[in-house]
Amino acid sequence: MDFDLTEEQSILKDSLDRLLAERYGFEERRRILASPEGWSAEMWNRYAEMGLMALPFAEEDGGLGGTPVETMIVMEAFGRALALEPYFPTVVLGGALIRFGGSDAQRAELVPAVAEGALRLAFAQGERNSRWDLHHVETTAAKDGAGWRISGRKFVVLGGDSADRLFVTARTAGAARDEGGIGVFLVDAGAEGVSVRGYRTQDGQRAAEVTFDNVAVGAEAAFGDPEGGLALARRAVDAGIAALCAEAVGAMGAMHALTVDYLKVRKQFGVAIGQFQVLQHKAVDMFVATEQARSMALYATSLADSEDEDERARAIHAAKAEIGRGGRLVGENAIQLHGGVGMTAEYAVGHYFKRVTMIDATFGDADHHLRALAARGGLFQAA
Repeated sequence: MDFDLTEEQSILKDSLDRLLAERYGFEERRRILASPEGWSAEMWNRYAEMGLMALPFAEEDGGLGGTPVETMIVMEAFGRALALEPYFPTVVLGGALIRFGGSDAQRAELVPAVAEGALRLAFAQGERNSRWDLHHVETTAAKDGAGWRISGRKFVVLGGDSADRLFVTARTAGAARDEGGIGVFLVDAGAEGVSVRGYRTQDGQRAAEVTFDNVAVGAEAAFGDPEGGLALARRAVDAGIAALCAEAVGAMGAMHALTVDYLKVRKQFGVAIGQFQVLQHKAVDMFVATEQARSMALYATSLADSEDEDERARAIHAAKAEIGRGGRLVGENAIQLHGGVGMTAEYAVGHYFKRVTMIDATFGDADHHLRALAARGGLFQAA
């Protein structure tokens, strides 16, 4: 298998890396983080100008016809920069729901708006008692003529306070934990009955608690089968997890690079501490964990759009488990090797560790995915 980037992919990587290096330094990020929105509208527009918003969509729908590899390149760069803009909830999660579940008319309406940066999306699926089970849905969608009435509460909606429209999973039939009877609907964030309470998460990203109080939507709000939307939600989340794995690899690589640089300049007993063999071994452990994570992220990316649900799920579970554990090893060693400065908010390494920790907890931590992988019989089925 050829893992080299194409010429177009290399240009994308170099251009984005250059933009983020010039415009997204650590101090600039702190300024953006302190703003009321918590992200930069200027950078959002720059991403749109570069075509990043249009990357995953088919050309016939108004996109650029990119593959999960392009998404991986973008997300890894965002991981290195600790970017705060709601690209993941809008383009990765929302984009996957549009691509895999939208009708021709829905794609024609939504893709151009997302591609030009004019429309922000979020996926409201987590509930108070659902933990990481996508099929645990207590929010309801009751038939109302040709349309629906949606009621319920969703928690930790990534990018929810900046979204113009919200994808929401709601139960149209069955009990709270039934896998059938789940629909995916698109709701205007400003619709009557929708209330959004935004907040900052531990890693500086934005999320929201969203309440739906008898919100009326038309028949066109349903994406796919209103009673068979779980497969669509799972496919979108699998694409999201593959992208998060790439972001984690970017953050892990940045932590390793910062730590190696620090070992070269921090002196103790008159010599750089990087000359102590035990610290060299820890730095090597960080490098190995990062490269293992990179390999698993590539594997997950290669199957992120696969229609084979079982093969895709195995790859996603394995990658999320490996990257969750590797990210923790890299982060803990980075903090320890930096000593006291690694714990301060004025230094970048702690912010990277927070982000990697939050990625681990998003859509299931390492232990959750390891159990799920074991339940499927492991990464590869026996012949």
